[in-house]
Amino acid sequence: MVRCIYDSDMMDNLKYAYDHGHQLASHTWHHKNLSTLSWDQLHDEMWRVEQALQRIVGVNPAFMRPPYGEYNDQVLQISGARGQKVVIWDFDNGDTAGLSAAQSKGRYKDLVSKHPKNVLTLNHETHNTTVYDVIPYAIQKLRDAGYQFATVAECFGGDPYQSVAGPHTKDCSDDIECENYYRDPGRAQTR
Repeated sequence: MVRCIYDSDMMDNLKYAYDHGHQLASHTWHHKNLSTLSWDQLHDEMWRVEQALQRIVGVNPAFMRPPYGEYNDQVLQISGARGQKVVIWDFDNGDTAGLSAAQSKGRYKDLVSKHPKNVLTLNHETHNTTVYDVIPYAIQKLRDAGYQFATVAECFGGDPYQSVAGPHTKDCSDDIECENYYRDPGRAQTR
């Protein structure tokens, strides 16, 4: 089950990642296939994440990775209007397809043997085997092969955020109900 970004441990994880130099980007609110959504629904998906990141760590993301890698011209138009570049991976470790840690490691081993110039990987922190087994292996294999690690923004030669301020509140969960995360999309709210 995907959890709400406003759960206290999720906010702590975001703050930790940001404080340690990791780039935060949008992956949208409900993790839906964006190419199936209306103009208003797309704006809402992106707006909710922007609001959350501004409240929790004080940043407005400059990049967005569409769920499932699915997007269309409308997604590109709206992302651009919102100041976000759409970014897609070129290597998938297979964790969401149910591959075992050994199989995911095998994919990394094959990748390194082909030695592409650049690699943008897809991994999911929601899988413990990815976090604790696959990623440490992948980092070592890639380093041993001479790869240098960079944020997406560094690869693009741009800023990771449209704006950076401080978090809006110490505990922003007080005025946000996590149930909004799970709300019925048929009950769209207007702002």
